Amino acid sequence: MKTWTKRTLIGVVGGAVLLGGLAACGQRHEGWQRSQISQEDAAKWRERTLERAGKELQLDAGQKLKLGAAFDQLRQHRNTVVASLADPRAELRSLVGGERLDRTRAQAWVDEKTQVLRGDSPRTIGALADFYDSLRPDQQAKLRAWLDRRGHDSWRS
Repeated sequence: MKTWTKRTLIGVVGGAVLLGGLAACGQRHEGWQRSQISQEDAAKWRERTLERAGKELQLDAGQKLKLGAAFDQLRQHRNTVVASLADPRAELRSLVGGERLDRTRAQAWVDEKTQVLRGDSPRTIGALADFYDSLRPDQQAKLRAWLDRRGHDSWRS
């Protein structure tokens, strides 16, 4: 494949991902304000998920604490990213407001979001690794099997 073809393909795919991400972030879900859920709802979800995962994987108290810490770090990571999105629809409109997509501005936007992700990633990866590494081999196998099924309602009681 020629270099210009590769670059064009990468640019088109990157643009599609950018536009899809902006559109997804701009969605409003019932009960959600700009992709933010209340602390109370997040706490309920966390407890339900800890209970189901604890039951399914037969987690001990230490493993539940590590899973809770991983959930908390993921939530903080998510909130940091979402907080950096002032108004995704306005961003998208500004990129496509003219005759051509503002490539420089789009790249700056992607660079900014990437920087936000990079800043929190080591703590998030560390929390997830602490939890996963605390699992016994049989628990790891169950978790991998659940992920292979994509987790769709497989732990619902």
